[in-house]
This record gives sequence, C-alpha cells and structure tokens, in this order.
Amino acid sequence: MKPEIDEQRRRLTLAGLAAYPLVKSNAFASSGERSASPSRVVEFDAQVSRDGQRSVTAPINIDVSKTVIIVCDMQNDFGAKGGMFDRAGIDISMIQAAVGPTAKVLASARHAGVKIIYLKMGFRPDLSDLGAADSVNRVRHLEGFKVGESVRAPDGRESRILIRDNWGTDIVPELKPMADDVVIYKHRFSGFYQTELDATLKTLGAKHLVFTGCTTSVCVESTIRDAMFRDYLPVLLADCTGEPVGHSFPRSNHEASLLVIKTLLGWVSGSDQFITALSA
Repeated sequence: MKPEIDEQRRRLTLAGLAAYPLVKSNAFASSGERSASPSRVVEFDAQVSRDGQRSVTAPINIDVSKTVIIVCDMQNDFGAKGGMFDRAGIDISMIQAAVGPTAKVLASARHAGVKIIYLKMGFRPDLSDLGAADSVNRVRHLEGFKVGESVRAPDGRESRILIRDNWGTDIVPELKPMADDVVIYKHRFSGFYQTELDATLKTLGAKHLVFTGCTTSVCVESTIRDAMFRDYLPVLLADCTGEPVGHSFPRSNHEASLLVIKTLLGWVSGSDQFITALSA
C-alpha cells in the first residue's frame, strides 16, 4: 500500500471514518449482479460525532461503482401544494427547499453512472397493507391524514390520498425518475420493510448509500437505520432532506436526526461536497 494511502487510512480510522478498504477492487463479482465496472474512489468531507455532542469534519471515501443514491418519498403527497401534507395544514417549505439540491445531485449521479433508487410511500387501493384495524400505522394514517380518500388533484385528475399509482404518489416533477432508475413502493416508514430494496441493492453490488428525501426523522432515518443494520454505509446529504415535525422548535427533529445519524448510524454531508467529489 502506498505511504500516502496508509497515512490517509490512519487518519480516517482515528476519526471513526474508515468507510471501506481503500484498496480498489471490482464492484460486482457474481454473475447475477450488474456487470463489473471500474472502481473509482472519490473523497469528500462529512461530519461524524464520537460523543453525541461535538461534530468533527473529516474526509470519507466511497467507491462510485458500489454507490447508490436513495431518493426517499419525494412525492406530491408530501412535497407539493395540494398533497396530503399540505391538505393537513403541514408546512412543506423545508421539503420543497430540498428539491433543488436533490435535483443537482441526481443530475451529477446520472452523469457519473451512479444508480438511483426511488422509494415511494403508497398503499394498495384496498388498504390491505395498511395494517391491522388497531395498528398504529393504520389508525394514524386514516385519522390524521385521511389515507385512501378521493380528492381532486391540482392537475385536475381524480386521485386518492397516499394510494399507489395516483397523483399523490407521483414523484414531484423536478425529480422525475428516468427510464434507468429503480422505483420501489413501500408501506411502512422504512424502505427495507417487506420490499425488494435489500435484494435490489445486493444485485447492484451496493455498499455506499447516499440518502436524500423526506422526512428526515421519519422515513429517511428509519431507512438509514435499517441500512446500517444490514451493514450498508449510509451518508445523508443534509440539504437534500427536510422534516416538518418539530420544525418550529428551538432544536428541530431534523437537527436531532442529523446528530443521531452522524453519531451512530453513518455520516452527514451536503450536496455541494458530494457533487464536487463526483465531478472530479
């Protein structure tokens, strides 16, 4: 190993940031996975906390060929006027603010050949996947958000709140999936729960998951937790996510999630740092 790489590993290990072996290797080995592509290691700054109080900024390295961008729930029902959140009187400004940076990340990722997976929260028309009659998931969604009710979408279409293949579960227009992207429906906060996400990531040979989407402390954090439990290496781009819950508090739920993620679950960075590294 070259001296400069050995020194870099020493620094990263001391910071708790050695994300993966710095020796390059082929990304996809088995015949059932995506055809092998050359490894390319990029470095960018991210935040980590060793004590849950103070954050340090240090470089992390990811192999682009083993990286997947996760776009979590950036759909009309959460991030558009006339959607479920907006109808419920919830401030969606912080979700809308994440759209621009996320669009730039996706454009950069596509240019670099990085795979993109969209997660969409949506229930079956018969609500059979909403949960048992007394389950928290069913009760809170029905009582608080009127899931399943018919509404007129802003574009004039008949739609049903948070039901698959309706206006509300369409991705916001600025982040519309492309033909090569993967789109996965989920019916709980975590994108891993009873979905094909884990199998898809394994087929792609993924190791590094770069997260964007909403909401920070619910679906995004839930999916990051499950990713970490499965030994993926999650990086959240803080300006590409937003959280209405606790938004007006002196310290918001969004900030609390960032602290938990960089302390115990992964790393926190920003769109500019990631794009710059990917474009180098």
